Amino acid sequence: MTDNDQARRNIDIVTTAMRELFVEKDLTALDRYWAEPYVQHSPQLPDGLDTLRAAVPGLEGFSWEPQRVAAQGDLVFTHSLVHGWGPGPTVIVDIFRLANDRIVEHWDVVQDLVRPEATASGNSMV
Repeated sequence: MTDNDQARRNIDIVTTAMRELFVEKDLTALDRYWAEPYVQHSPQLPDGLDTLRAAVPGLEGFSWEPQRVAAQGDLVFTHSLVHGWGPGPTVIVDIFRLANDRIVEHWDVVQDLVRPEATASGNSMV
């Protein structure tokens, strides 16, 4: 498998995993696409998959709209518009590390969405 093939495979795994878990709220996606030990770098979440198992069912009005997705080596990057994670729309950059076709590590950067007309540049965040 070429590096390009692996990057495409990793992107498919992450986008499918995120859709099934967070949008469809299918907790069995954790068994298919994630693996322990799951290392979490998000400052609000501890390591391990139990936190995701507990959080996902309570997400109300959740939507995940990836705008950009890229992969390099064992990392996949998503730049997304998200509703239902916080009180208002948020822009999230997630970084996932995969091992053996499973998500094993996660970083994120989360910002409240600011409309283009309210930014200094006039440019959109997504």
